[in-house]
Amino acid sequence: MELTIEHLSKTYPNGTQALKGVSFSIPKGMFGLLGPNGAGKSTLMRIIATLQDADEGSVRLGHLDILKDKQATRQILGYLPQEFGVYPKVSATAMLDHIAMLKGVQNKSERKELVEALLHRVNLYEHRKKAVSSYSGGMRQRFGIAQCLIGSPQLIIVDEPTAGLDPGERNRFYNLLSEIGENVIVILSTHIVQDVKELCTNMAIINEGHLLFTGAPDAALSEMSGKVWEKSVAKAELDRYKAEHQVISSKLVAGQPLIHVYSEAAPGDGFEAADPSLEDVFFGKIFGVN
Repeated sequence: MELTIEHLSKTYPNGTQALKGVSFSIPKGMFGLLGPNGAGKSTLMRIIATLQDADEGSVRLGHLDILKDKQATRQILGYLPQEFGVYPKVSATAMLDHIAMLKGVQNKSERKELVEALLHRVNLYEHRKKAVSSYSGGMRQRFGIAQCLIGSPQLIIVDEPTAGLDPGERNRFYNLLSEIGENVIVILSTHIVQDVKELCTNMAIINEGHLLFTGAPDAALSEMSGKVWEKSVAKAELDRYKAEHQVISSKLVAGQPLIHVYSEAAPGDGFEAADPSLEDVFFGKIFGVN
């Protein structure tokens, strides 16, 4: 089963065009949606999650028309927004029990079994009696995944899930998402390239409402092969290099800028060939140099 998005557009009342005729398909597995803040990612996610209407276009999951049959969509959807509210003093067990009831699990013993299984799966069983509002950022995100999984969804959307997590929590979250993505469609919306690099077999890059790339990360890297060059430069010379070359990224290494430039041929000037990274692909697409 695939999620098919065709000619999707959305303009807000203030004139901002968040999506401009976006079309692509998402197969089963982990799919990364990359883009800077304000690119249109969250608008796209909210439309797919039936929380917002599109101006034009269609979204279909197999034979299900997501934009027209919102109630049926919500029955097979799991959604973890960037931030989600919880009742201040309610435990994880009570919250999941309540959500399971809302999703149609009426039998009390079935709900208890389901909730305990989910808490074990996201490694929160030992903390089940604590208020979710007292959880760390990573624990809250894992709880968010638990509530996503109620009802055995066919489509799961997670929006900026690892922002603010420490490396240990991020790795635990990666492992959990990878396991889930073996059986269903999981859309990971993020501006963190590392998230996509670690998790996703397919991806799309979106910026200013336009789709810039869709396909496998390896295919995107192949497009950049032989066209990325690097050099360490003095901080005082950085502006000059940006003026003379198509600089796609710059990061400090041992306190000195290491720049990557895009060029079809060797640019000379002391540059050396570099293996392209997904960061190079991302910034290259954003800056329109490849």
